[in-house]
Amino acid sequence: MSGGEGGGGAGRVGSAGRVGSAGSVGGEGSVGRAGSVGILIVSTRAAAGTYDDRTGPLIEAWATARGWSVANRLVVPDGPGVGPAIAELLRAAPDLVVTSGGTGIHPHDRTPDQTRPLLDYEIPGFPEELRRRGGQKVASALLSRGLAGVAGSSIVVNLPGSTGGVRDGLGLLDDVLDHMVDQLHGGDHRRTD
Repeated sequence: MSGGEGGGGAGRVGSAGRVGSAGSVGGEGSVGRAGSVGILIVSTRAAAGTYDDRTGPLIEAWATARGWSVANRLVVPDGPGVGPAIAELLRAAPDLVVTSGGTGIHPHDRTPDQTRPLLDYEIPGFPEELRRRGGQKVASALLSRGLAGVAGSSIVVNLPGSTGGVRDGLGLLDDVLDHMVDQLHGGDHRRTD
């Protein structure tokens, strides 16, 4: 959730390097096809520099462990700047855009509201499963309003602002991301019989 009012636009964050391993986030065998990811951290406190961004490095380490490149990583305060920051990331046409933060019910949590107009269509099963998995650990995970969907040739996923919620989301991405990207680019369904 947001930590109060803050100003300013998107802040760029340089490479954070490896902060973990695939095993600490998504488990063994989670490396699939190489791709690119844009990362947006939505936190009024992190954007103001009064709070360290702890989820951006997790997402970046996960992407790097998968062999993916990080197209860009931005930090913005909660509020109306979220939509333009997502649009900025989408202009680079990454395979995936991951946001973290601003998905709750706090008055300033507007990430899903800023994401929805940018999507061509939603993928409702992803956030439903993320809430289900998170709710088994902590009931407040059920309050997340995060979305997932497709914008052009990019998959967009809103994750919570907590490190636990991000780990859950990255674990779920490990389960489905390769298939999602393959399908988005016209691939055939894998046969399981």
